[in-house]
Amino acid sequence: MKRLILLCLILGFSNHIRAQANLLNALFPEEVGVKTAAQIAADNDRPLPYEYIDDRDILWSKVVWEYVDLNEKMNLPYYYPIDTVNISNKRRSLYDTLMKGIKKGDIVDVYDDSYFQDRLTLKDITQRLSRRDTTNTGFDKLNAGEKLTKEDIDIRNITSADIEGFKIKGVWYFDKRQAELKYRLLGMAPVAPDVNFIDSDDAQDNLVELFWVWFPDARETLYQMKVFNPKNAAQSLSYDLIINARRFSSSIYKEENIYDNREIAEFIKGNALYQVLESRRIKEDVRNREIDMWQY
Repeated sequence: MKRLILLCLILGFSNHIRAQANLLNALFPEEVGVKTAAQIAADNDRPLPYEYIDDRDILWSKVVWEYVDLNEKMNLPYYYPIDTVNISNKRRSLYDTLMKGIKKGDIVDVYDDSYFQDRLTLKDITQRLSRRDTTNTGFDKLNAGEKLTKEDIDIRNITSADIEGFKIKGVWYFDKRQAELKYRLLGMAPVAPDVNFIDSDDAQDNLVELFWVWFPDARETLYQMKVFNPKNAAQSLSYDLIINARRFSSSIYKEENIYDNREIAEFIKGNALYQVLESRRIKEDVRNREIDMWQY
């Protein structure tokens, strides 16, 4: 009877403790998630460092900006979980992971745009993510000469559920020593409606970049956070792994060019189909670069 009760308890909590340590060896529910000393030592590793690339070994390169839409099915692992009440603290959305690293001071290279020149402080970022308004009742109190209370102030913060996508900047390059086309991610930026218009009807028309994170500085934080693996719950992944492996669906919205790196939408206006075709043309040009290197 004790074993039956124990089995029912474990099965009852299985939806909340997937892929946690010591799941099959736990005698009591309290032991689930408690790692042994050997497991802690084995997990105490770091992300795989990038190899050194000499500038003379780069035969060709191109910097591109892409947009990762979190509404696409393939990109959902970067969006969820948005409700973290019943989820392990080792699983957070990509936005929450970046914000956690910024608040703890583990991620310090945060900038205003994708050119990484104007650095942002935590206070600057917080101001971009929060809005304080006085309610109608509060205005009535002000007109009557009364003092405002907390209930008269409406505070709206951008949360993980408000994130629509991510903009990423990276460089494709051909390494002549390895004779291989490679990709290196440089930075990423969460995209959400402007906090001042986030609850309005035209919120989707006011999407902005919240901040840009220099990706090499965020790798340690992204490596520690686990991502749900729909193919195998026993083998969780990390954000650092799936991002470097380009496990996402994206579309190119800008490439470096002579016209001040203008976006596709700036020279193809009012035609979404032609914009998509131009994005695919750039992507195919990059993909064919490796094959073209072997043609004489």
